[in-house]
Amino acid sequence: MAYADQEMSGSRVVSIIIVALIHVVIGYGLISGLAISAMKEVVQRVTTVDIEEPEPEPEEPPPPPPEQDVSPPPPVAPAPPINVSVAPPPIRTQTNIPPPAPVIRTVPPPAPVVAPPPPPAPSQARAAQRDNFNRWSSRIQEAYPSRAVRREIEGNVGVSVTIGPDGRVQSCSVTSSSGESILDEAACEGMERYARYEPALDASGNPTSGRDSLTIVYRLS
Repeated sequence: MAYADQEMSGSRVVSIIIVALIHVVIGYGLISGLAISAMKEVVQRVTTVDIEEPEPEPEEPPPPPPEQDVSPPPPVAPAPPINVSVAPPPIRTQTNIPPPAPVIRTVPPPAPVVAPPPPPAPSQARAAQRDNFNRWSSRIQEAYPSRAVRREIEGNVGVSVTIGPDGRVQSCSVTSSSGESILDEAACEGMERYARYEPALDASGNPTSGRDSLTIVYRLS
């Protein structure tokens, strides 16, 4: 009887231990499962968070270095050779100093006096002058063209004449016509035939060519 009780109590203890182990395993499993699921959820939340990092701003390229005008260095001339005298020249000392040479002053001769040039001689130039104008103008009137007298033609003729060194008229031209060729031609013919002048003179007083202008009046009395 006692042996049977001891065997039963031993079986019970074993059963209790087994049941306790089963509960421990179950509890550990529950705790482990809950812990694992909780860890998975935390990991999922952590991994699903998007962390947006700011994009780095593009760096500006550094400015190019300034251009430098690189010119070749100036040519360097070699230094001239220096002659080094080994022995200095001997120095001569003179005890007696000669007196200074006398200063000779040369006085230049006075400049010659140049007389001023004589003043130029007064100019003797003059224009041609009429000689016995009343006489030869009357003779031109007396040579009135007969055709003009018959037709009773009157008029004034302006003429310009060139006078030679001899005082006579060399050429004649009509400057103001009378309107009648008879009188115009007679006026120049009369001047070349009867007019007399004192010839024009140059600066030295020598006779030369000259000119004169006048008006010849033709009137019937």
